[in-house]
Amino acid sequence: MTIETERLILRNYTMDDFDALFEIMSDAETMKHYPAPFDEERTRGWIQWNLENYEKYGWGLWAVVLKETGEFIGDCGITLQNIDGEQLPEIGYHIHKKYWRRGFAKEAARAVRDWVFQNTKYDAIYSYMKYTNVASYSTALANGMKKVKEYPDPKNEVSYAYAITRKEWEELKK
Repeated sequence: MTIETERLILRNYTMDDFDALFEIMSDAETMKHYPAPFDEERTRGWIQWNLENYEKYGWGLWAVVLKETGEFIGDCGITLQNIDGEQLPEIGYHIHKKYWRRGFAKEAARAVRDWVFQNTKYDAIYSYMKYTNVASYSTALANGMKKVKEYPDPKNEVSYAYAITRKEWEELKK
């Protein structure tokens, strides 16, 4: 599976991505909205979980690679997540902190949003995050999502859920 944007390639993970992903997921600043940074075992598990998602659903989180250099800079894709008690399709993303504030999360998430509406039957796609994760909800807003829910979440204290419907997406494309 490959998605290309102006500056990025989104492709399936392989275990060869471990070192680059571990650099991102083990970083305390990058993972400050998670309960804890990932260790090596959790990072390998993350890749394996996505490989299993590809087999089960045909999608998951994909490696985000700079088109110009081939450098792995993060991940972005769709997974099923428990959002306030419902299993919902969610766009998630992690970008290496040295590439923050350059629009890469927005570009990757937009490509995933478009892919979801072009290749699945989902009528809405979500992003959820800890209430303190301004960068994540800014990315969601930049891609046409609206805040649809705020709820208590034992993992995040409070989580925000953003969504865009297929109809709203079609209006954006006009």
